[in-house]
Amino acid sequence: MAGAAARPAVFARSVPAPASARSACPHCGSAVLERRLPILPVSGRCPACAQAIGPRALVPEAMAAAAFAVVAAGAASGWFVAAQYWVAACGVVLALIDLAVQRLPDVLTLPTCGGTLLLLTAAALAGETGSLGRAAAAAAVLTAVFVLMAFSGAMGLGDVKLAPAIGALLGWSSWTALFWGAAAGFVVGAVSEVARLTARRARRTHVSFGPYMVIGALAVSVTAA
Repeated sequence: MAGAAARPAVFARSVPAPASARSACPHCGSAVLERRLPILPVSGRCPACAQAIGPRALVPEAMAAAAFAVVAAGAASGWFVAAQYWVAACGVVLALIDLAVQRLPDVLTLPTCGGTLLLLTAAALAGETGSLGRAAAAAAVLTAVFVLMAFSGAMGLGDVKLAPAIGALLGWSSWTALFWGAAAGFVVGAVSEVARLTARRARRTHVSFGPYMVIGALAVSVTAA
């Protein structure tokens, strides 16, 4: 269900700046997202002209299933595991958009951060193991680091706006989790980009760092819980 919900969101928001969204097929112009409950076929093709639109067949569904399986394999429970699932679900959408057009839209990064902090607040109120204060501080620290990197040109502003969610999720467990979770994102990103260069598939200089942030955060958060 999370993957099916991700597909129309990825299609709608995978547009280059300054455009904000789209609702029509780029090939035939037919409206594909003007229903009350917009659901695109898992085939990844326009219902009218059968041309490929949005993510490839079953890709969002498979990514969501894999991300949720990772979270389910952890030992977390209660509101904190809900926060993990929230980051996983939002991360699938953001990762696919980032890979498609190298941007992380505010309309998605802000709810990701807000939802994460809200769920962690609920976890604190429920007396779950962890620290809301440390989560908030970790979100601020990681965001500040990313802001500095953005000024140097090493990071995009979309990554900066996703940082509070990543920092808070990791900081809930410990400062060690924050360090390793952030580091894991860079390591996974470096290995992936080297692999792409080796395979001669890297034709752009911009690195879509959003997917690596989410992968590193989820992997460490699940093991640290």
